[in-house]
Amino acid sequence: MKKAVVLSVFLSVVTFAQAQVDHWETVVYDTLEWHYVVPDANTPSNWIDPAFDDAAWSVGNGGFGFGDGDDGTTVPAGTISVYHRIHFNINDWNEISKFILNMDYDDGYVAYLNGTEISRSNITSTGQPAWDQGADGQHEANMYQGGNPDQVIFLTENYLSILNNGDNVFCVEAHNISTNSGDLTSRPFLHIGLTTSNTYFGPTPSWFTPPFEFVSSTLPIVVVNTYGVEIPDEPKIDAEMGIIFNGDGQLNHVNDSLNEFFGLIAIEKRGSSSNSFPAKSYGLETRGPDSVNYNVSIFNWPADNDWILYAPYTDKAMIRNMLTYHLGNEMGRWTPRTKLCELILNGEYMGVYVFMERIKQNPGRVNINELLPADTLNNELTGGYILKVDKTTAGGIIAWDSPYPAQAPSNATIGIQLHDPELIELHPTQLNYIQTYFTDWEDALVSSDFTDPVLGYRKFIDVPSFIDFFLVNEVSKNVDGYRISSFFYKERFSEGNKLVAGPLWDFNIAWGNSNYCQGGETYGWEINFNEVCGGGNNPSWWNRLLEDSLYANEVHCRWNELRTTLLDTTYLYNYIDSLAQILEVPATRHYQRWPILGNYVWPNNFVGDTYQEEVDYLKLWIGERIAWMDANMFGTCDTTVHVSDLNNVPFNIYPNPTNDILYIETPFEKNFEIKVYTTQGTLVQRVQRTNASHTPLSLGNLPKGMYFIQIKNDDQTFSTQKIIVQ
Repeated sequence: MKKAVVLSVFLSVVTFAQAQVDHWETVVYDTLEWHYVVPDANTPSNWIDPAFDDAAWSVGNGGFGFGDGDDGTTVPAGTISVYHRIHFNINDWNEISKFILNMDYDDGYVAYLNGTEISRSNITSTGQPAWDQGADGQHEANMYQGGNPDQVIFLTENYLSILNNGDNVFCVEAHNISTNSGDLTSRPFLHIGLTTSNTYFGPTPSWFTPPFEFVSSTLPIVVVNTYGVEIPDEPKIDAEMGIIFNGDGQLNHVNDSLNEFFGLIAIEKRGSSSNSFPAKSYGLETRGPDSVNYNVSIFNWPADNDWILYAPYTDKAMIRNMLTYHLGNEMGRWTPRTKLCELILNGEYMGVYVFMERIKQNPGRVNINELLPADTLNNELTGGYILKVDKTTAGGIIAWDSPYPAQAPSNATIGIQLHDPELIELHPTQLNYIQTYFTDWEDALVSSDFTDPVLGYRKFIDVPSFIDFFLVNEVSKNVDGYRISSFFYKERFSEGNKLVAGPLWDFNIAWGNSNYCQGGETYGWEINFNEVCGGGNNPSWWNRLLEDSLYANEVHCRWNELRTTLLDTTYLYNYIDSLAQILEVPATRHYQRWPILGNYVWPNNFVGDTYQEEVDYLKLWIGERIAWMDANMFGTCDTTVHVSDLNNVPFNIYPNPTNDILYIETPFEKNFEIKVYTTQGTLVQRVQRTNASHTPLSLGNLPKGMYFIQIKNDDQTFSTQKIIVQ
């Protein structure tokens, strides 16, 4: 089950072992005497070196800045940057497990220890910034407003090559956004976590909160080390990752070997609105030593190089996405594989996370043929596209706008994005093909003969996938459903040539976890979001499909089927309880790290005081939601004989549903033909009969689903009925 250490010969020797901290002390306070200078073009760049002679610099008490009344030393208004240095002495680094930088700043900074950069924020350029370089954006200081400074945790073992027993030099350069800014702040603190009871420095400030001491878990432990570099939104930065996993149900200790994975990664923050939460989600790529993506199998999943560490911060039950993906997978559709874990980032315990796959083309993920830039002809052109309707705030680019506005009463424009391959990777011929195909489907959907199995929408889409996508979004009342994080993929002609709805993605504020636009209510249809909210960008496709009575009936039949299996409330409750049991102890740690139980976190519809209350609410909400959908489901699903009135020539079929033999009673005594079609209009079986009105027909070789049976005799009279194969 375990993986070999990946490319570890190229990695620095990092064990991630953590000696337990006895107590914390503060080595450097912001209010100590520092040597400082307001630099200019003549300030030497080697000012960060330990041997640099700063005797000519000014001496003053920190912090440094102007404009906020929080400065021990005030520098002139309009200062773009200030450099400051301080020496401190360490007796024995072997007694130190961790050290922490707390930094209160306005607007950006870079920090150095003995000439080596250890941290920066809001200055994304590499190397030493120019003395007159502005910060990337505004960042307001916190302490003068009653808040706490930012915190960066370091594992001492990662810095053994630059730390000294004896004299050490700590340097900080703070940068303002511009000379027109009304304030500047730099207030640094350094703290050490000692493994002994010896005392060397001063007490920590009253606001200082030591990091949670995490020892072991029954969940896999994911350890990420960026060596103090802050993880940006983009681009990805280099890091190392290890995973400790001794098997399901086994105890994993932070000092165990990194036996599931150990290797180089590139990592960045991910998400749109979720990026504002204190617990960040991350996208990462496993890489080789040459910075090329490297496919690996983690948790015995299919090998790939794209992964996600999802932070279930606003979902206090922490399982809504996992529940959704489980249902999608059990429906027979690929959804991301997930694994609950606990994360240590740069030595700091970050709580419960979900390690998961990213949506992409891959035989083990979205199993469609890869679309290469050269695939511009014939069958190769027709498939391998993954599309989405989504926000653009996380870097998405609209490939084209739908010619049809959003569902009434909105008139918003629906933008279609390319997910894999991305838009910039497409050949113009490929973009023209997929845009034309998608628009042809929309054209067919709005046409007067949209229900026609040949001319209408059915020839373009995989109807069962659209039904499953609809039912999961509705049973979860996904307030983001249809308008955000909605994916589709297009098969090649040789694979079926259909537009498929899915994979399912991002249901963290579904399942009763949203307090706006009736997202937390157990009544109402989410396809009517635009009407409920007085506007929005839900596409009109979903309501239009339900105007086809056949489609609505298929929805109802699929709902009935799922209610006896995956959407049976007992089944759902048992699955939720199984996850909650796994999380019982980790949840305690998680909510020590993030003390948000009993507090509202956007957009919670319910605020429980305990983890169990959050789980109980989820189950109660699901029960009420399913009951409402039972009573209000679209269409009908009468599995007795359905006689189409095409030519008023009835025939009887039984049993219906069937799992093999179907018997047909017709008014024709001889010379008639039986045809079986899929709901997309594809002929799958054709039988000629010369006599016998009581005709057995074997359907056991057909996949489960709904079909149409057509009877036709010599004088061209015919009739059609629906049959379900189960």
